[in-house]
Amino acid sequence: MTKPVKPTLRPRPTFTSEADERAYWETGAGRDSTEHLDWSKARKTALPHLKPTTKTISLRLPQHLLDALKVAANSRDVPYQSLIKVWLQEKLNSH
Repeated sequence: MTKPVKPTLRPRPTFTSEADERAYWETGAGRDSTEHLDWSKARKTALPHLKPTTKTISLRLPQHLLDALKVAANSRDVPYQSLIKVWLQEKLNSH
């Protein structure tokens, strides 16, 4: 049985600006990072203090639905927006 040939890695280029680097990785030669990195040596990492990005949205609800949400949230002693997020996540997870 023959050993697999390990490809020679190319050195990562240096860039004069973030825009140049972005252009490199988004197009052509930079699209295949395996030419520069040995992903078999990659390790998983945890980023415990990284907060997910949130986006403010406008959502129109019937008044009776909003009132019911506020009552449900009040009985759980949580803000109604937080309760909506939890319920939406639970529903998505069940699908």
